[in-house]
Amino acid sequence: MSLSQKIVRVPRPFDVQKAADLGAHIGWASPEIKELVVGAGACSPYLAGLIGKQGDWLERAMEDVEGALSAELDAVLNLGASELMDGLRQAKQRIALVTALADLGGAWPLEKVTGTLTQLADAACQSAIRIAVAQQVRRGKLPGMTEDNLEDAGGLCIFAMGKMGAGELNYSSDIDLICLFDETRFDPDDFFDARQAFVRATRATCASLSDITAQGYVFRTDLRLRPDPSVTPVCIAMEAAEHYYESLGRTWERAAYIKARPAAGDVEAGKRFLDALRPFVWRRHLDFAAIQDAHDMRLAIREHKGLGGPITLPGHNMKLGRGGIREIEFFTQTRQLIAGGRDPDLRCRGTVAGLQVLSEKGWVPPDVTRELQSHYVFHRTVEHRLQMVQDAQTHNLPAGAEGFDRLAAMMDRETDELKEELRDRLEAVHKMTEGFFAPDAPVPVPDKTLLDEKILQRWMSYPALRSTRSREVFERVRPELSARLAQATRPQEALVAFDGFLAGLPAGVQLFSLLEANPQLTDLLIDITGISASLAQYLSRNASVFDAVIGGDFFSDWPGEDGLVPLLEAVLARETDYETKLDQTRRWSKEWHFRIGVHLLRGLIEPVDASAQYADLASAVLRVLWPEVIAQFGLKYGPPPGRGAVILGLGSLGAGTLNAASDLDLIVVYDPEDQDGSTGKKSLPSRLYYARLTQALITALSAPMAQGKLYEVDMRLRPSGNQGPVATSWQAFQSYQREEAWVWEHLALTRARVVAGPTSLAEDVETFRQDLLAQSRETSDVLREVAEMRRRIQAAKAPESPLDVKIGAGRLQELELLGQAGALLKGLPRVTAADGIMALEGLGILSSSDAGHLAREAAFYADVHTVVRLLSDKPLDVTELGPAGREFLRRSLDQKTPEALERRLVESYQKNEELLSKLLAPYHGDEETR
Repeated sequence: MSLSQKIVRVPRPFDVQKAADLGAHIGWASPEIKELVVGAGACSPYLAGLIGKQGDWLERAMEDVEGALSAELDAVLNLGASELMDGLRQAKQRIALVTALADLGGAWPLEKVTGTLTQLADAACQSAIRIAVAQQVRRGKLPGMTEDNLEDAGGLCIFAMGKMGAGELNYSSDIDLICLFDETRFDPDDFFDARQAFVRATRATCASLSDITAQGYVFRTDLRLRPDPSVTPVCIAMEAAEHYYESLGRTWERAAYIKARPAAGDVEAGKRFLDALRPFVWRRHLDFAAIQDAHDMRLAIREHKGLGGPITLPGHNMKLGRGGIREIEFFTQTRQLIAGGRDPDLRCRGTVAGLQVLSEKGWVPPDVTRELQSHYVFHRTVEHRLQMVQDAQTHNLPAGAEGFDRLAAMMDRETDELKEELRDRLEAVHKMTEGFFAPDAPVPVPDKTLLDEKILQRWMSYPALRSTRSREVFERVRPELSARLAQATRPQEALVAFDGFLAGLPAGVQLFSLLEANPQLTDLLIDITGISASLAQYLSRNASVFDAVIGGDFFSDWPGEDGLVPLLEAVLARETDYETKLDQTRRWSKEWHFRIGVHLLRGLIEPVDASAQYADLASAVLRVLWPEVIAQFGLKYGPPPGRGAVILGLGSLGAGTLNAASDLDLIVVYDPEDQDGSTGKKSLPSRLYYARLTQALITALSAPMAQGKLYEVDMRLRPSGNQGPVATSWQAFQSYQREEAWVWEHLALTRARVVAGPTSLAEDVETFRQDLLAQSRETSDVLREVAEMRRRIQAAKAPESPLDVKIGAGRLQELELLGQAGALLKGLPRVTAADGIMALEGLGILSSSDAGHLAREAAFYADVHTVVRLLSDKPLDVTELGPAGREFLRRSLDQKTPEALERRLVESYQKNEELLSKLLAPYHGDEETR
């Protein structure tokens, strides 16, 4: 389709005489093209000049605009040194002319206009840097480089920043560039010579683009976005730049790198540099502190430019003034900075595209997105018209009536109508963005008589409030916190609980900024600190888990183990470093762990659901992490010999009933088949290979790292216990279980399941386990072992409070043993403790009423254990619980009071003890059974 067929509007001629002159000189044009060209030239002296200079080329270009543009860009990339200056400027004139006509005629959307201008800038930079580096090579100034290295500029990369980086150049734009070189391509002794050569090449490149000749200029260049521009040369090493950003980089520099793009020179080295810089730009936590930084930048720009006043149209700056383009860009980039570290989809460069993704991800309401996108396109369109008049880098609306009439003519609008729309749009943008950066919600006034002033006063001495920045942010959220605490049922107890949390918080800026931006989290924080001491302590050390609450799906349905696995796999797929993967696994796991606890605290799930979800989470972590451990281990020792190894989960993990503080009972079973050893860089015998691989797994799970530990690991249930190898061969596992295993080890297998590893071996292990459990056993042998284990457990540890339901006479561990006995005697592959106990009724070992009572109590104790372990990982005394904790304990276990719960438990323990003692009395003895 030709340009004439795409025209939807034309400018009205502002200068009637100029229109007549132009019309007389373009007799070649069709009526549609003629009207467009005449209207453009009659509104813009700059375009009129280009029409005169490039009239012959324009006639040819109108026959195939896309082909003409492609040819010009190709010509730019192939310019020689002698034709560079004039060739670039000619291309600039031609592309500027066609772009303006397509823009004014409505034939191209904004992204096509800005994209074409950006393509010219990319090509011009590539050609200029190639020729500049070639000059240094020919002079022997660039050590080790020849003409074969010119395509990638010998390691020099030009990064397009700002609008050029985003593909959004405006009509008369400066181009913001950062020039860095890859120092690894040079010997250390040649570093300074190479740097000097690249400095000269950078200066020559900028001169080629920005020097004004008889043919004009191409692009004004700005190199001031580079690290510390007042003291650094115009081109520095990538390593030096990386060190700067890691140690001194500021929020505005992070925001600048959202749009950064390797545009010319050694693009591959540029991509590697941006990859290395990713942790600086994209923080792993939700970075709400960036809001204040962005707001401060906005205010500083307004003050510096004198643009802080109200919106008045004459002379208003469409870019930096209130309601202008920069407001929309800051709004978008700041939200990208907040969440882009967690969600790579948000790391797009364009403003319109960025708003769209933010909307799709739930960070910006769809109606706000649509409005801001519309305003952005309109603002940029007006900006282009202002710049087309004289090819001036201006963003200011006209100061007088004549200028507004010219602008209205270019847009084919009535002047008054245009002014009204400008004012409405500027006001709308200002209202939407200002509310984000500086919300003016009323500040709650707490009733201080309800709070202990001494506690409030000592807050400023806590570690989280040592920095000036943290105190500033905290002072803004403090009224809301105090008001919420004062509204609690028992304000003093709530204050004391929150005080304990605040005292343990090592740093506060991020958390306080998050609370400021999301006041609804204050209630949740106060709930947690008032209910669960262990969860509050955990939160004070891992405040970033609050990120998950506002991540969009925190309160959605539980995805299950199979749904969790791909989520964690996607997180780890974005990382290449093994230690980073381990840290990311810890961060991800903690967020889901936190979610389970919050859902239980808020009554969204029952204790039994929470227990199953904790088990799902642990299983998913093992399924995803095990291949990562194997891959890392294999880099040195090669892939696993034979069929590999599976992880067998036992105890609470095998039963799918973990709690907030559970460790993991694991056995690793491997099958080397007929392979004696591994085939890696360092070969290991198969037995030693799997032993060390298992140790690597234990380290991956339990080693303290930046994000803490994942799980404690217990491998004492493996064959021969602590005396046996940490990994067991498949053949030895079968032999041991058939011929040597004690009865208690078979009891443990009733709660075992393969949680990770190759399918073939996993199926074999599960088939063997089921066949083993299906074998006939003497009731007396099994119950004798249960009686002996019960005696040993009671002798080893006494319960510390009535709420310690796990270990003690008549308590959960004894009932779980009884359930395992029922499963083993009945040959059941895997059942709950309650189902196992009921199986004893079918065997005639327990009466119906006794079995029903013990089964119900086993299920109830499991719920109590889940709830208590969330409240505290230490012995719990109900007299020390605050009102919120007491209410949670009462509500989640459906009891009248915590004291009533304790009485119920004590009575139940006594009855259970009587039943168990009576049942097992005939089997007590000194003989050890297998």
